[in-house]
Amino acid sequence: MSQKSPFAIQKAIQGINGEPKSVKKLRSGDLLIETSSALQAKSFLLTKTFLNYSLTVNLHRSLNCCRGVISETDLLCASEAEILEGLSDQGVTQVRRIKIKKDSSFFPTKHLILTFNSPKLPSTIKAGYLNCKIRPYIPNPLRCFKCQWLGHSQTSCRGQLTCARCASVRHSSTDCTLESKCINCSQLHSADSKLCPKWKIEKQIQEIKTNKNISYFEARKLIVPQLTQTYALALKPSTISTTNQTDPNITNIICPPLQCLKPVYSQNPMPSTSSSVSTVSTSTSSTQENLLPSPSAIIPTIQKTETRSLSTHDKFNALSTKTSRVCPYYIQ
Repeated sequence: MSQKSPFAIQKAIQGINGEPKSVKKLRSGDLLIETSSALQAKSFLLTKTFLNYSLTVNLHRSLNCCRGVISETDLLCASEAEILEGLSDQGVTQVRRIKIKKDSSFFPTKHLILTFNSPKLPSTIKAGYLNCKIRPYIPNPLRCFKCQWLGHSQTSCRGQLTCARCASVRHSSTDCTLESKCINCSQLHSADSKLCPKWKIEKQIQEIKTNKNISYFEARKLIVPQLTQTYALALKPSTISTTNQTDPNITNIICPPLQCLKPVYSQNPMPSTSSSVSTVSTSTSSTQENLLPSPSAIIPTIQKTETRSLSTHDKFNALSTKTSRVCPYYIQ
């Protein structure tokens, strides 16, 4: 059926008994269909062919039921079979008593796990004359007793025998005396410890799965993105600003401020190297007066005498040469 168009599959589903509430494709290739009524669910169960293919329709094992816990001391004297017989008319299909282990022996408790044939958990239930409150049952994470990894059981395990105490392969934990090491998180505790961070994450997944009545893989998608960062975030620089392109480790260094520039006047003016120009004329044009300050203000030691007439261009060059030599600037 993978070669069929999604549009053709949608039309065939609608042709059975109308539009269902939701349709999802599972990793196995099967279709998970949530019906909108009991009549529509019955129509799907009676379907034998689909787009000229033989079809098998089954009820989902976990999404069509729910489990709750009741705690009643008065029911300690009743067996599981008797409790199931008394609660079967209220939708209970299975009863299991929780037992605790002490010194290699199991002891019954007052806590009972009830399985209902409906996805909606009732708030109370009548057990004889007792009105018992029901709370959701959140199972512990599944751990394989063969490879000690979380998430699957021993019946479907393909791994090797692993010690639950030291995480050694092909080694039993019965008589192990080595240092504790968890195979799931590599920390110093056994694989069955509830202090394991991996175990706590799996417990949160079970809580979301139970409270929202969704599959395990859907619940895992809701919690795993909160625990890991994306590849883009890992490559993004955290210290350099994208707007200023500055590094705080560098810009936070305090440097002493630079002092103001100070002019230096020569005490002994240098003699002119040109034999043709001995002094600077004070009779300049109006253009020169607007561009440069008075030579007497810049160089007080220059005499205000004139030996011969200079052109405007020569006057400007002579003044530029004198001022660049006598008035240098420096940074202290």
